[in-house]
Parts: sequence; C-alpha cells; structure tokens
Amino acid sequence: MLKYVLRTKKHKKEEPDMKYSASLFSQILSLLPHSAFNQIVDCANGNRYAKTFSCWDQLVAMLFCHLGQAHSLREICGGLATCLGKLNHLGVNHVPKRSTLAYANANRPWQMFQSLFFELLNQAKAEAPSRRKFRFKNKLYSLDSSVIDLCVSVFDWAQFRKTKGAVKLHLLLDHDGYLPAYALITEGKVHDVQVARCLGFPKGTIVVFDRGYIDYEMFHQWTNKGVYFVTRLKSNAQYEILDERTPPQRSNIQKDCIIRFTSDKTDHLYRLVVVWDQESQREFVFLTNHLSFGATTIAAIYKDRWQIEIFFKLLKQNLKIKTFVGTSANALKIQIWTALICILLLKILQFRSKLSWSLSNLIALLRFNLFTYRDLWNWINNPFETPLKPPENRQLEFFPIYLGQQKRG
Repeated sequence: MLKYVLRTKKHKKEEPDMKYSASLFSQILSLLPHSAFNQIVDCANGNRYAKTFSCWDQLVAMLFCHLGQAHSLREICGGLATCLGKLNHLGVNHVPKRSTLAYANANRPWQMFQSLFFELLNQAKAEAPSRRKFRFKNKLYSLDSSVIDLCVSVFDWAQFRKTKGAVKLHLLLDHDGYLPAYALITEGKVHDVQVARCLGFPKGTIVVFDRGYIDYEMFHQWTNKGVYFVTRLKSNAQYEILDERTPPQRSNIQKDCIIRFTSDKTDHLYRLVVVWDQESQREFVFLTNHLSFGATTIAAIYKDRWQIEIFFKLLKQNLKIKTFVGTSANALKIQIWTALICILLLKILQFRSKLSWSLSNLIALLRFNLFTYRDLWNWINNPFETPLKPPENRQLEFFPIYLGQQKRG
C-alpha cells in the first residue's frame, strides 16, 4: 500500500537582501532620532487636537515632498496614497488630506523641525570623516546667505521690493564634512551684516565670507576675541602699508603686506594678499587678520568658500526650495527646515557609503527607488547591482511511502 506524506522542499539560505521587508525610504527615516523628536513634539504640544495626522506623519509627508520632488499638496497626498500598502513601515497609518496637511503646515510650530535639525546635526557630525583638507587645526566656517524669490501677491508678508517678495536663508557651513552648522530664515530686507553681528565663535575660529559682510567694527570685536576672518577687500578701502613681505617663489601671489586702515583709531593690524588667477585672468585682493599663515594658505581658504555656493545650488536645484506648498510664513519655514533635515540625512548616507557619491546623483537615484525593497546599505554601495531573485515558492508536495504490505496471490 502506498501512503502519501506532505513534505516541504529544502531551500537555499536566503540572501541578506531578501530579509528586508521595508523600503529604502523607511530605512532612511530610521536614521532620525525618533525619541528625541517625540520629546520635542511633547514640549511644543504639537500633537494637540491631532486625531489621525500626527507631527511624525507631517514630517514624513514633507520629506517625501523633497525626496520625491512633489510640486504641490495634491502630489504629496496622491503620491503617498498610491503607496498606501507600504506606509506601515514609515509609521504612517493614514494618508492625509490636502486640507489636513495644509492646516498642519500653517499652524504647527516650525520650531519643532528646527530643533530636530540640530538633534540630527550632532549625529551627522559623529558620522563625518576625520580627514581634513587643511593642515591647521583651527575650525573653519563659511558664512553666506541666499535670496529665495517669492511672488509678492501671494506672499504679501515677505515684501522685498515693490513688485517682488523674498526671504533670505542665512547659513554657516562647517568645512569638516561641509555640514550646515547654523541656519536662519529672515525677510529679504535683512542685511547680512546684521546676522553676522549676532553670531559668536570660539577663540581660534576662522570665518570666510564675501564682501557683503564687511564691517570694520565687527572686525575689531572679532580680533579682540581671537576670531580670524578671510574676505575680499573693497575697492574703495583706504589704508596704509606698514610692512611688505616677499611673496613665495613660483606662486600666483603678487603681494603680501601688513596694513592699517586710515580711519581705524585702534592698533589693529590686518593683512592684504593679492593673488593672480590664471583661469579668469584677474587678480583678487584678500583681507585677513591672521598674520602668520602663508599667503597661499589664505588664498586656498577663500577658494574653499565656494563650497557654500555649491551647497545653496544643491539645495535649490534638487530639493523643493524654489516653490512652496504653503503661502504662510510658518509653512514656508517648515518646508525649508525639512529640506535642511533632508540634506543631513543624505550627508549621513554619503559618509557611510563606500562610493564617492555626489549629493545630486544620490538624490536623483533615491527619487526612483524610495519604495524599493532592498537593504539600504547594500544599495548605497552597489546601486546598479542586479536585484537578487526572490526566494522559491514553498509549495508542499506529495511523496509516496511504501508500507511493506505483502501481495496476495
């Protein structure tokens, strides 16, 4: 007699990628300090009167706006609705309505997302590589601002000129990892120097900026505190040369001298370095209060200031900064702060990856793979690798067993 018994097929051991049942977007969100954000929300009472749409849901929706390049509230809510089966891993149970998201952006305090930015910044600093571009141990920052144009008829609270509205994003870029160390959003009329005067730096810090921040009284205060700066000299500056140094041979340094401003009543001395740029066929005149660095080092410090220009370009071209999904000041600030949070998340991925990613390429590829089910760290190191085959179907089969019954006859 034959008897059939159910047995399962033997399967090969599953690959590490197959164990992941969460999307790349979900794994990126896991980098956020969730418990710290909950404390921030509790202190701000952000979830007050919230029934189905929490502050975490709002954060996820705004990060999806940036990474998914959603242009409106309709695209944010519609894009999340099409991925409804994959939202459980994001901690989102309900897709918001457009009116719900608009109300949250207009009324929930933007300071919650600012606090989350600084919490995540500490994590990103720990992930930053230890290698340094310059040999000196001084902390190096770049200070600059970028004007974000707005329609004055829609954003009537941000009037910049008669027919133009604008806000300014003031940014302090840390050259260790090129991370945004400080950010401030003001109206477009606020002058850059007003923000610089409010900043405090520890002794030995080097701050590099363009001619828009020139303020001789501020230079006196920084020099007294031991804070160094590197900038470009204005063409109408009046000064006298006290000492002229010999420029290094076979370099583009044309002049290196110690100066004193004629209108300066203090004994502070400054340094003037003239550099010839072969590419643009023009000379640059740099001003600094650091008297001991080499002239080529001063020129290299100012050249590295271009990284903050690249940062603003990256922010405006790859994240949703030029167009906004809300018209109130609160909604605009929430969108800008979530964009900065998004940059920090991408920086962490860039630091951990074995590939030399540029942030623009990383953002572009993530946009097409946000809800792809793969291990984030395998993907970040091998983004173009062919996905592994799914595991075989565990189909039960019948196997005959001979019970040993004798034949009759």
